[in-house]
Amino acid sequence: MSLPNAPIERIIRKAGAERVSEGAVEELKHALEDLGDEVAAEAIRMANHANRNTVKEEDVELATQ
Repeated sequence: MSLPNAPIERIIRKAGAERVSEGAVEELKHALEDLGDEVAAEAIRMANHANRNTVKEEDVELATQ
């Protein structure tokens, strides 16, 4: 799965950038996808620890702390 470019560019612009290169969008996209994979894996571990098959909001919240 790949995140679309437009929302990534909006994140960078919202942070204050006036101009954003395609390379910057691609790098942030890869970083966010990697971080998302890590958070998802940790959230799955949290759900498994609670003897659940369903990942809940609280699992994701705990995984990001």
